[in-house]
Amino acid sequence: MYPQNTPRLPAQRAVEVHQPTPLTPAVAAPAPVVPVQPAIIPTVASVVLPDGRIITGYAISPVQPEPVTAKPAVSRAAVNVAVGGVGFLAACGGLLLLTTFITALTALITQLLTLAAVLFGGFIAVQVLTAGRHSGGGTTVNIRRAVIKRNHFHS
Repeated sequence: MYPQNTPRLPAQRAVEVHQPTPLTPAVAAPAPVVPVQPAIIPTVASVVLPDGRIITGYAISPVQPEPVTAKPAVSRAAVNVAVGGVGFLAACGGLLLLTTFITALTALITQLLTLAAVLFGGFIAVQVLTAGRHSGGGTTVNIRRAVIKRNHFHS
């Protein structure tokens, strides 16, 4: 009955079959219409058709839609973007002024250092160039005659 390599099924049990219950969509019942008496009784209108029949009824005015609230001319998002842009421009202007100030300060310091170097270099140059031209006004010390006693220089 079964081939050799197929497993055998356990003894059969009672099988229960469950049938699904279909769901019916919930249909909303129409809302009951309550007749409302108009505040003012409309006038009765009669229309004569070309074949001579007369149709009489109330004149019905069309329903006016509710007025739509006026939207602002500019959306809030646009206003927020504009205000953010103004703030960004103000910050950029401040940063531009800050960088300009730093640049000017750097140039001033550079010029002061250059001026100090020129003045100091000029002073040193004058000292060096005038040292070789003594005209008898200075003190001359002859080192050959000097006597050194107890770490003191005596001339």
